This record gives sequence, structure tokens and C-alpha cells, in this order.
Amino acid sequence: MKSVREIAEGIVAREGGYVNDPDDPGGATNFGVTIHTMRRLGLDLDRDGTVTAADVRALTRGQAVDIFVEHYFDRPRIAELPETIRPSVFDMYVNAGSNAVRILQQLLRDMRIEVTVDGIIGPQTIAASQRAYEAAPEHLADAYGIARRNYYYRLADRRPSSRKYARRNDGGKGGWIVRAEEFISPRYHLTDVQHRDRVASWG
Repeated sequence: MKSVREIAEGIVAREGGYVNDPDDPGGATNFGVTIHTMRRLGLDLDRDGTVTAADVRALTRGQAVDIFVEHYFDRPRIAELPETIRPSVFDMYVNAGSNAVRILQQLLRDMRIEVTVDGIIGPQTIAASQRAYEAAPEHLADAYGIARRNYYYRLADRRPSSRKYARRNDGGKGGWIVRAEEFISPRYHLTDVQHRDRVASWG
């Protein structure tokens, strides 16, 4: 199993460099760190008194990794979840914040394990996740990855401006779907036909 820092470095590599997509609610982003996160953390890198897109551009890869480890892994208590799902939950937390935990909690409820869906990893969610792992040790990571993939599709169903993240211009799998499937066993990856059928209603 990779170290937390190695996982974070992989996330940074997937996120890429500076972007400022008007369709992305995260706003200006560098290595996956949004301007909103930098403002929340007070990261005024050019020390001009405000956190702007210039500060986002100035963020280094190493700083992004440090932010992810401290604020997206350690503080949310992802380390206390079963090891098999930590990489995927961590990656999703960077991408979707506390929704990463809500997806897990809803999966646990679908497995008939009682837990509150509140986006917080506390004693109840930690214990419930361990029960789920003990019940299906070979399948929990795949189940969570599939739930992630479904979340992305549903989000794009509701928000047409986000469909470009789930479907490429040529109709193939977009970045969101590819990202989710990196944490799913190949046998559970959607075929191109299945993906195109799923998004056919988008026009």
C-alpha cells in the first residue's frame, strides 16, 4: 500500500496545473487546490493582503501535497477508515469535499449498516466502515468506487455545465469517470457502450 504522501502526489499529478474554468464552482485551481481553499487557509503567497488567482498560480506542487495530507486526509480522519478504501476516499475528498464521506455513508446504509449521512468521519462512521469491510473485504473498495462513479453521473444529470467532466467531446468517458474507475477493479469498469448508453439522455 502506498504512503499517504505518495497517494497525495498521485492526486496532484491527476489534478494537473493551473486552471480557471468558469464552469467549475471551485474557481481558480492549481494542482487541485482551489482559491476557496487557499482563502480559507489564509495562503496569501505574494503577501499583498488578499488571496487572489495570482496566489493560486504561485502555489507549488509540494505545497499542494502538504495541504492535501493535512487538510484532506489527516483532519477528516480518513486514516481511521479501512485501509482498502482510504486512497479512493482521499482522492474523492480532494475532488468533492465532505461529499466523499456522504457517498461512503450512503453506501453503508445501502449495506444495511446504520449510520448518519452527515459527511463527517466520526466514531459511528469508523465503526460502520469496519463492519462493512469485515462483511465484504474483497468488495468494499470496488463498491465505493462504483458509488463515486454514480455520484458523478448523477451530478452531471442535474448540472448540464458539468457534463463535460463526465463525457468527452467524442462521447467517451470524461475525466470524472476515468478518475473514479482508477479505484475500481477492471472487471467493473463500464464499457464504452455502457458509458454512452448512460449519458445518451444528455443529448
